[in-house]
Amino acid sequence: MSACTDSVVGDILSSWRYDISGISPEMRIDYEEHLATCSHCRSRQRLHRAIDVTLISLSSLSILAFLLALAVIHHVEPLRTAAVVMHLEHTQLVLTLQAAAILGLLASLVAWVLVAVATPAPVYLTGVAIEQARVLHDRIPEELRSRLRA
Repeated sequence: MSACTDSVVGDILSSWRYDISGISPEMRIDYEEHLATCSHCRSRQRLHRAIDVTLISLSSLSILAFLLALAVIHHVEPLRTAAVVMHLEHTQLVLTLQAAAILGLLASLVAWVLVAVATPAPVYLTGVAIEQARVLHDRIPEELRSRLRA
């Protein structure tokens, strides 16, 4: 792995987790230039965005899994009354499967919100989607593009 070409700018970027989406466009110019020229910081930024996207994807999948579990529990009569028994230091806790699925769903929702607020994943994913839309739009034949404008 190569070293950062400008350690001062690299240290600033690393303290922000290589996220410059929240700063003004005027201030962003030097950081964007540094990211364009420094392979070390660019690879670190890609790593951080991959982690952010993975976290939001996993929490989204977790939400879907708990919603599916709730749907199955709701439609299968024996599962509605089934209980989970947990032994916690001299205390016995009894939860229905439905209550456990609701708690899991709530925990997954909280995790999703925390990831969405604490990371630039939504902004990053929106940028990726817009860029892909531009690429697809450029591939459309001109005659169809003129119909889209009308």
